[in-house]
Amino acid sequence: QVQLVESGGGLVQAGGSLRLSCAASGRTFSAYAMAWFRQAPGKEREFVASVSWSGGSTNYADSVKGRFTISRDNAKNTVYLQMNSLKPEDTAVYYCAARSGSYYLTAPRQYDYWGQGTQVTVSS
Repeated sequence: QVQLVESGGGLVQAGGSLRLSCAASGRTFSAYAMAWFRQAPGKEREFVASVSWSGGSTNYADSVKGRFTISRDNAKNTVYLQMNSLKPEDTAVYYCAARSGSYYLTAPRQYDYWGQGTQVTVSS
């Protein structure tokens, strides 16, 4: 079992920045690929970004490429999502997720563990 707890969400103006954190506990954090997903009201949960167990490889949704950066610190059992140039359409609940194996998968059903989510609201 892996327990995930997100933090860092909040209200920000368009063009601003936020950094989300996801602290993991339980089984060996470095054994898992990590990802961020988001879900806006009335919409399906969608992939945002993922990172390999080592942190050496990443994958991004086209909608956030060039604005968001995912990273991890295995010594701190934490994964981050740096979000810059935020837009109102980035407003959603952001979830941290973990899976063993490939980091390149983007479907929610392919991830085994989930956090409770943190709200990000971008005002225009």
